[in-house]
Amino acid sequence: MMNLRRLGGFMRAIALHDDFGINQLQLIEQPDHTPGKNEVRVKLQAVSLNYVDLLVIKGLLNPKLSLPYIPVCDGAGVVKQVGESVTMFKPGDTVATTFIPDWIDGKPTAAKTDYSTRQGLGAVVGQLSDYKVFSVNQLIHSPANLSAIEASTLPIAGLTAWNALKHSNLQAGQTVLLHGTGGVSIFALQFAKAQGATVIITSSSDDKLKRAQQLGADFLINYKSTPDWEAVVHQVTAGNGADIVIETVGGQNLQRSLNTVRMGGYVPVVGLLDGFDANINALTLLHQQATIKGLEVGSTQDFSEMNQAIESHNIHPVIDRVFSFEQAQSAFEYLEQGLHFGKVVVTV
Repeated sequence: MMNLRRLGGFMRAIALHDDFGINQLQLIEQPDHTPGKNEVRVKLQAVSLNYVDLLVIKGLLNPKLSLPYIPVCDGAGVVKQVGESVTMFKPGDTVATTFIPDWIDGKPTAAKTDYSTRQGLGAVVGQLSDYKVFSVNQLIHSPANLSAIEASTLPIAGLTAWNALKHSNLQAGQTVLLHGTGGVSIFALQFAKAQGATVIITSSSDDKLKRAQQLGADFLINYKSTPDWEAVVHQVTAGNGADIVIETVGGQNLQRSLNTVRMGGYVPVVGLLDGFDANINALTLLHQQATIKGLEVGSTQDFSEMNQAIESHNIHPVIDRVFSFEQAQSAFEYLEQGLHFGKVVVTV
């Protein structure tokens, strides 16, 4: 528990101060700033936590990160002040952050997706503060039907799920297989059902599977009690396999996803929970004629399209737990345990 006090003329933030580790997150104070040209000052109201934030905090993503450093990639809030030449935003607008701010539209390029531009990864400060000044390309309007807590979950998890289905050419009536009940999988469940798909979802928890069923999941597989879950996927798809298998686990699980995708199907790879390295059977890949595609979030245009769908279908992100600013350390400890269903959020 961190003791917070009100800081006149300063913004509050929580930063890695002396070393890496969840227990190294400390309250700091920094001068608040007035937005300059093409900048926007935002009162952040909520930040959502991702696995990549844990990698940053533990020093696993960038062990040479200069400290102190304010982490967390994703956030949402309300515009308080805009600088000269800003026409996209005005005071009172509700906004969410963009994770790859230079990828406005079109295909990704090295220049558009450079890691040095990404908030929360080391070169650009993250969102775990009560106020922040952003460049206009680091923000997008939030869906009108969402609260700040809900909107904070969109930049990485929501957009990753959206693009995994979009680039797999999802059609109504097709079948999607989802691994686990983390943020990306639950978003993908909601988006897939909104588009008329059948969803198979796996988990080691029967309670989580029941919650997924309440969100519309059609087939539930406990991979702990059913180790040969691949056979179940083929059974419920008349032996064909799933049209789309969203690979959120990575590592050795990729081969199992390839085993369960239909011939000519899609395996978008979006997660690394089981490690960075994966071995697959090339003969299986050739026989299945499947498309394995690496995906990294998406562009601002993709984000805008997703937001329109969220509004039109009145989709609300699934929030597992909300922690206060004072409980930031506890929030990361909870995320690390992997017990969540949906997203973990810290209010600011």
